Amino acid sequence: MDNRKYLPFVIIAVIAIIVLFSAANRIFYRIEASERAVLFKTLSGDLEKDNIIGPGWHMKAPWNEIYIYNVAEQSIDETMNVLDKNGLRIDVDVTVRFHPRYNMIGIIQEKFQGQYINILVKPEVRSTVRRVMGRYTAEEIYSTKRSEVENAIKDETGEILGAEGNEVEMISMPIRSINLPEQIKTSIENKQKQEQEAQAYQYRLEKEKSEAERKRIAAEGEAAANKIINSSLTPELLRMRGIEATMEIANSPNSKVIVIGGGKDGLPLILNGN
Repeated sequence: MDNRKYLPFVIIAVIAIIVLFSAANRIFYRIEASERAVLFKTLSGDLEKDNIIGPGWHMKAPWNEIYIYNVAEQSIDETMNVLDKNGLRIDVDVTVRFHPRYNMIGIIQEKFQGQYINILVKPEVRSTVRRVMGRYTAEEIYSTKRSEVENAIKDETGEILGAEGNEVEMISMPIRSINLPEQIKTSIENKQKQEQEAQAYQYRLEKEKSEAERKRIAAEGEAAANKIINSSLTPELLRMRGIEATMEIANSPNSKVIVIGGGKDGLPLILNGN
């Protein structure tokens, strides 16, 4: 039996299978949970930007194109040279965290053709960092106003990225590191150390001043109390208190000799008291 007559059919079948698998990849597609997609109709040239395709398996005509976007939080690191308020060069590293608004990826695709990170995010981050840091001195950026600078960069960048037509949500934009010329950095650190020492010295002065004030008030109170006591101790009162004390001692069981009128101011003398 000559099987060669079936060879064309086998070849056709293999080609059909290959075409089928190739078409399947063009017809069926999957969108992950962190993704969204929009469809572009090649024949009509229409981008279905208002029809956002969600997660799951989907079908399309093999000649149409599908554009898939990652809508989860993303981050990029940027290292750049900026000038401070006084024209001093600063090397700064920042991290920008963002994500495209998932219900607006059709607009993003129409405007940026899948290149929104390179066309929009990175250039605007660099521009805003340079603009904001140009309003501060190196010392403020490095130490005293770092958080203020970070917030200003985040707010101004977020306003631009999130504007109508851009549709990118800013999450945060922390400054990872700031590198100054060594002599400037040393000067700032020395100044900070001197300020800390001055604050510590001022604290000690205030503490000593408070302690001196406390002692003065205590001394004045004690003096006032003594003055009151001294003014109330008249000779008649002292004599009466002496007589009362003598009577208490005389009534005690201990042996003693009492000399009536033998003491100063006529008070009794008590001898051999145990």
